[in-house]
Amino acid sequence: MSAIVEAFDASGLQQVVERARALLDDGDVAAARMLAVGVYDQAKAGAAFAARFGAADRLVRKARQLQGDALLIEARAKVRLADEYDAAQAKGEASKGRPKTIPDGKTFTQEEAGLSAKDVHEARKLRDAELRTPGIVERAIAARLLAGLEPSRSNLRASVGTDSATAAERGNNLYETPPEAMRTLLSFMRFSAKVWEPACGKGAISRMLEDAGYEVELSDLVDYGTVDRHGELQRAENFMSTAPRADNPDRPDIVTNPPYGADLNAFVAHALRAHRPRRIALLLNLNFLCGFEDENRNFAMDEHPPSDVFVFTRRLPMMHRDGWTGDIASSRMNTAWFIWTLDEATNTYDADGKRGTQLVRVDWKTFENSILSGPLDAKNARKPKRRGKAVPA
Repeated sequence: MSAIVEAFDASGLQQVVERARALLDDGDVAAARMLAVGVYDQAKAGAAFAARFGAADRLVRKARQLQGDALLIEARAKVRLADEYDAAQAKGEASKGRPKTIPDGKTFTQEEAGLSAKDVHEARKLRDAELRTPGIVERAIAARLLAGLEPSRSNLRASVGTDSATAAERGNNLYETPPEAMRTLLSFMRFSAKVWEPACGKGAISRMLEDAGYEVELSDLVDYGTVDRHGELQRAENFMSTAPRADNPDRPDIVTNPPYGADLNAFVAHALRAHRPRRIALLLNLNFLCGFEDENRNFAMDEHPPSDVFVFTRRLPMMHRDGWTGDIASSRMNTAWFIWTLDEATNTYDADGKRGTQLVRVDWKTFENSILSGPLDAKNARKPKRRGKAVPA
């Protein structure tokens, strides 16, 4: 194993980085970008491999440095491409689609230039960020490396404000859960009489839980002034700083749509480590099934795997962020309810590995007119009746 890891040290990627840098300096932007993308992917895989198998820190650092160098070249190439494409459009030489009215054939399309509409959009945003704050891309990458962290594309977008929604635009990152999601969950899954909603937002989940007969405890990092049906005001607290409360020994079940982003994995792991309720239901991106680089993700999916994953075969209606006033878009995210159920005999979430995770496909339209299931008596717990076709996990 060590020989395989050591092989990365002599991979020759540094020479490819230098070649990409030279091409960029010579004005061959497309070729420079192509080489940089290849180095980025290989260095990223190498760093992850080295870290996973306990390679020397120098190898991890070198792989991440190469990844950062490639990312910087790729970003600079994108800025140049944005400038060149915009200049070509201004001259009438570039078209979004295949030109039909210019007979001399001097125009070119995005496809012919090797660019998608998304590529052009992202390149322009990156170019504009550099114009506003010169050097921001290089500084953002250097800061990640100095902190010993991976310089990834997603973190770069977040750092320079070129995400689809900036941090300022996202505000408190509140995306209200659609009722279709809750109606589906409460059509085949039951919980203890008291449920905790630790990311309650403005009450999209808690209202439906209460409609089904549950007592709901409310909290959120942000004070939205949300109240339960008894008029009790939510607590304003950071879930990841919470511990089981002495005045609440029963440990209520947890049902929530947790905040996505950098803290998601830690949020899920904290629920399992610190609170250990009888049942947890989290509405997550289906991608949560994947990944191995984050120890909290591995803890939640490998060491304490969910008992059930209910995958929506039809995408849920779009969850627009709070305060959104733009067009109503269709969702591009595949989501699922991830359920963790504590096995009382073993006091574990995986029943000593004997049961495994059950993957079930569900269509929320099936449950549009269903009756919501009420609380389950924890002392006489029974296996919930499933609807939908199960497939092997």
